Amino acid sequence: MSKLRLLGSALKPRVLTPNPVPRFPLMRSLSTTEGESQDSSNDPHDSSNDPFLQPPNEGLVFGRLTGIGRNTLKTDVIHFFEGCNLSTDDVKVEYNREYYPVGMLLQFPSRSLFDMAMRQTIRKGRLYKIEKADRSQWDLTRSYEGKAVLLQGIPRNALQEDVDRFLHGCNYDPSTFQTFVRPGFPDPMRFALVHFPTRNDAMNAFCTKNRSFCLNNSITMRVLQ
Repeated sequence: MSKLRLLGSALKPRVLTPNPVPRFPLMRSLSTTEGESQDSSNDPHDSSNDPFLQPPNEGLVFGRLTGIGRNTLKTDVIHFFEGCNLSTDDVKVEYNREYYPVGMLLQFPSRSLFDMAMRQTIRKGRLYKIEKADRSQWDLTRSYEGKAVLLQGIPRNALQEDVDRFLHGCNYDPSTFQTFVRPGFPDPMRFALVHFPTRNDAMNAFCTKNRSFCLNNSITMRVLQ
């Protein structure tokens, strides 16, 4: 009887079940990590997106300097900001309508050097005040580069020939000669702006003609930077 049972069980058909599909939790974890790393650039809490933690931008930075005197030179400012890599080409003087200096515009090679200049104004007793300026301010400010001389106190009745006679012996460009009148006390004052080919020509005219007379008036001269 037991032999018949064994034979029946051997002849009974077997039902095959498919093997379960293997799962890959590691691959799923990796894909999730990739998605999270791609989205991390948009995370507002990510410290790498904080502009205050970014390195300073390199490139030209412009500043406006105030507190200068009437006789302050570009070289005075360059020496004051020693180590900031400024040259005379990086400094422009701002003049008012009477051509008195009211400030200077400075062009720094980088943001780090501008920050250094700000620290120096504090460390040296705030002789000057410096603040950030726009590129447009720099572009709109004219630089005379020491090649222009302002003549102040020209007689109201003086002609072009009288001024030419006053500047006799100086190497200047007559085509750039400009005259204008500004309010003064007790009477309005007449000015003339004369341009020279080089800085040496302008300085030579200043040294030889300053305080000389045009007609009966003593003429004061100033070299514009």
